[in-house]
Amino acid sequence: MAEVTAGRGWIDAVLDRLAPPPLSSWAYAVRIWLAMMLALYAGFWLQLESASSAAVTVAILAQPRRGQALSKAAYRFLGTLVGFAVAILFTALFGQDRVEMLVAFALWMGLCVFVANYLQGTKAYGAMLSGYTVAIIAINNIDAPQSVFESGVARVAAITLGIVSITFINDALGAPYVFPDLSAGMAKARDAVRDFVRRAVREGDPGPESAADTMRLVAAPREAIGVVATEFHDGENRAAGARSAVAALFASVAAARSFALAVARSGDPETVRATVLAGLDGDRDALPGLVARLDALAASGDADPDAVLLHRRAIDLLRQDRLAEDGIDALETGREPVRDMRLPVHRDFPDAMRNAARVVITIAISAALFVLSGWPATSAALLQVSAFAALASVNPNPVGFATGALWGMPLAAACAGIVEFIVLDGGQGFPLLAIAMAPVIVVACLLSLRPATASLGFILLVFFPVVLAPANPQPYNPESYITSSVLFCVAGLILFLVIRIVLPTSNAQRRRWSLQAARADVIDALSGEPQEADERVNLDADRVVQFAGWAGTAGAVRRATLRHAFALAALDTAAAGAQAGLNRLAGAPAYDGAVRAARAALRGADGEALRRAGTALLAAARSGPAESRRTATRVVADLTTASYVVEGQGRVLRRLGLWRAGTRAGDVS
Repeated sequence: MAEVTAGRGWIDAVLDRLAPPPLSSWAYAVRIWLAMMLALYAGFWLQLESASSAAVTVAILAQPRRGQALSKAAYRFLGTLVGFAVAILFTALFGQDRVEMLVAFALWMGLCVFVANYLQGTKAYGAMLSGYTVAIIAINNIDAPQSVFESGVARVAAITLGIVSITFINDALGAPYVFPDLSAGMAKARDAVRDFVRRAVREGDPGPESAADTMRLVAAPREAIGVVATEFHDGENRAAGARSAVAALFASVAAARSFALAVARSGDPETVRATVLAGLDGDRDALPGLVARLDALAASGDADPDAVLLHRRAIDLLRQDRLAEDGIDALETGREPVRDMRLPVHRDFPDAMRNAARVVITIAISAALFVLSGWPATSAALLQVSAFAALASVNPNPVGFATGALWGMPLAAACAGIVEFIVLDGGQGFPLLAIAMAPVIVVACLLSLRPATASLGFILLVFFPVVLAPANPQPYNPESYITSSVLFCVAGLILFLVIRIVLPTSNAQRRRWSLQAARADVIDALSGEPQEADERVNLDADRVVQFAGWAGTAGAVRRATLRHAFALAALDTAAAGAQAGLNRLAGAPAYDGAVRAARAALRGADGEALRRAGTALLAAARSGPAESRRTATRVVADLTTASYVVEGQGRVLRRLGLWRAGTRAGDVS
């Protein structure tokens, strides 16, 4: 019976793979084919030096959503202009010395890749493109520096033509917007966070793995947020609303876990629990009621840090839920949200440096091999290797991209040969060329939409027209075809080997770098370095989401490492929030002693001292200005949260050198 079930499962899997693509995928493939043919025909009509570059531009910009293509097109144009300017500069400075030119180019590529690693989405693509554009314009003309300016102008013209072509086709044929996907993703994330919060309120902390899974759903729509701004006249408001909602959902997850911890230490949590659940179910009076209760606690002599933390986190949960609701409503309607938030992204300096160094080493090795081989097409070969290395550097899965290049380049060369020498067979008519290219372009687009074959499809889509090099008239030169095919296949092989051999980065290394970065941020927060407390929540959340992706799939080790990552994030956020509140309270004489004690406790990362400082702040709040009490309760809640982390994760903090790191950082500053 088990064998029969396994056999059926295998058959179902095969049938799923053989299932025809949906109509939307076919529509996307047809749009890209039409845009490439429009760019190619216009390039022939305008008699551009390299009309095929316009078609290649369309292939590179190919995206299933209109806003994605527009955003990528804008940064492609800007990246090309920057690369053009740098190519002119390098030619002027090093045009007479090939070695200096190659060294300058390799260093420029490394710099561009390093910057691209600190950017997101199409911005990273633009930074990377400005690097290998220098190869296309300057290195490709290293033997004819007088042609660099003309080559650069021709490339800018071809790219502009490609951008105009794909924009026109997308508008004319009604390419779908990214907005529906973003809207659905945000709704799914909000529902997941609300479920997480309800579980935390009713049953206690759902745990780090559940928190990481929920935060991954929140982080998923972020790349589309910048794209939606290009799709509507009020796109900036929609993007701002989405950013505000993402920030609120991240903060809700952190507040829910802190609330669950406070419940375990509070004497009477049931009333607060019921109020929070009622607020999540739509009771608009729940939040004002909790605020009033906390104000009364702060003014009375009965408050303790645990009760303040419980009420403060309950207020945070309902307030963040309303901010998420407001942000999603702004996304849907285009009105201005109540706030706009930055969503900083965590990037590890060692990882960016390794990626940059890998590109520099790849260029150096390739240049040496090609020069020693005496290959006449050395500059063109180096151009392809540089382009491959740069594209891989900004790909989320560089090994997968390199594998796609290894297999995709021979496939692209074979398809180009079949089209040129068998299908066309000496023909010169443009309709025949368009029809002959259609099957390859359509198949490449369909492959690029499947995650398992995305890299293969991208390589085939981009490099098929590069190898074919359609011209008017078509030269039909077998020698040129063989040379370019071998060149591209060698470039793909070099990239595959370099990605696997030169400075490979493991998930264990990424986890270590992430923890080191978190440690440095915690030290800054404990020592009182100025920082935006709200943005720290988003940065810590992004770091945890990335960390969860590197921490394996299951098991006790994964749970332990995630627990450590969340502990550092909670300590960083709490310390940053406490320091920000202490800065606001420092001007009131009633808080002088309590503020000094709180700062000393933070520098020492001492759990007991943090709780005493919270008690002292509550006492000062009763005699201080009434308008300062809410700030004081926020600081008390953050100090209490920090004390929980210090007491519960003392072994981890000692292992990371954080137990007295705050004291050392404070003494130094």
